[in-house]
Amino acid sequence: MESEAQAVNGTSPSPKQVFFFDIDNCLYPKSTPLPSHPLNPTRSLTLNSGARVHDLMAELIDKYFATHLSLPYEDAVRLHKEYYQNYGLAIEGLVRHHQIDPLEYNAKVDDALPLDDIIKPREDLKKLLRDIDTSKVRLWLFTNAYVNHAKRVVKLLEIEDFFEGVTYCDYAAPRLMCKPHEEAYEKAMREAGVERRGDCYFVDDSYQNCKKAQEIGWNVAHLVEEGVKSPRTQACKFQISHLDELRTCFPEVFKKPETSSE
Repeated sequence: MESEAQAVNGTSPSPKQVFFFDIDNCLYPKSTPLPSHPLNPTRSLTLNSGARVHDLMAELIDKYFATHLSLPYEDAVRLHKEYYQNYGLAIEGLVRHHQIDPLEYNAKVDDALPLDDIIKPREDLKKLLRDIDTSKVRLWLFTNAYVNHAKRVVKLLEIEDFFEGVTYCDYAAPRLMCKPHEEAYEKAMREAGVERRGDCYFVDDSYQNCKKAQEIGWNVAHLVEEGVKSPRTQACKFQISHLDELRTCFPEVFKKPETSSE
């Protein structure tokens, strides 16, 4: 991965199409299990032995709400859910309504995740990315996380070299810009160097993020893992349970199988 937002300023946009990949709960499964003792034992978390990385992230956010807003735990959980539903990102609600420092939040939540013990390289993911025809399509990361977390995850997955850049939510900026707000998608297009919305492909596990992407004209697949409740109505044209199904949704972006010449 060459840069957070690879150099496109002052040059003509790339003629290639761009495939945008979400990171968390997408490039690694939401159901990824936790190790036996993921955090320092002094942290009083309530996760059970079957907990997943998704549960740990949610618990750290709930704990942050409870501690920094002086809320009973049940109210913290409710408010976290409300902000996520309203803004697509819990931190946006915290910044808007409570003047929380986003970088401090990042240090206590995303950077506190023991990812080294949880996220491991996946050969099926590497093969999928290798099979995309990068002579036609650029690969780009598009996440609501801060850049530190984004780089950390793709490094642990050993896939950073597949992607030409990353569009992230800049927690240091005066105003947060994140999915599913349309300006976040526009920012991703600018940074990836693509002009036409129809030249954008996208996969994400968030219903709202996929719904908005389809509304603005992107080609979208909503990742709903097995075991996750399926939405009543699909967010977009394609709904998949595994990333490998992208081959069927968007065959045009993958390398054609080599045929033997006998």
